[in-house]
Amino acid sequence: MQSEQIVAQQVIETERFDLRPLRRSDQGLIDLYAGDKRVAMMTTSIAHPLPPGSTEAFIARNTAGNPAETVWAIDGTKDEGAELKGLISLKKLDRHQSEIGYWVGPPFWNTGVASEALQALIAANPLGDTSLFASVFQDNPASAQVLTHCGFNYLGDAESYSVARGATVPTWTYSRKL
Repeated sequence: MQSEQIVAQQVIETERFDLRPLRRSDQGLIDLYAGDKRVAMMTTSIAHPLPPGSTEAFIARNTAGNPAETVWAIDGTKDEGAELKGLISLKKLDRHQSEIGYWVGPPFWNTGVASEALQALIAANPLGDTSLFASVFQDNPASAQVLTHCGFNYLGDAESYSVARGATVPTWTYSRKL
């Protein structure tokens, strides 16, 4: 039996906000923003409507030891902003690679939050990756722009299943060497 070492999740600081581990008190704002159809429809894994208890289960999974995905809350309290503006995550793949995912609550769209969070996560490289991958739905060009702004290169077209849409949706796939 092989055991993996549990690593304490670091806080990553930016000028406007911190990327910090999830906590139970995030549930209300995650419910609010992830429950917004506009947010859910641009993700692969958020259902719409958001099922009761799903956010609580998500937080429990991601605060337990050794989660499959490392999730950070985008916390704006250092700049007198919202306690939670969105989430950003890394899902470990093989060979020192991770897949990045993120969403930002609608009140913070077009404010640079996603780009700044992604740049901070890349600079910190908390999992010691050599490459990052990401995909976005083709009807979400703003998210694609965040990736290219942060140095990701377009790899090609693919498809991913969206729980909120109940359908397979065309995506653009990106990568970035670190």
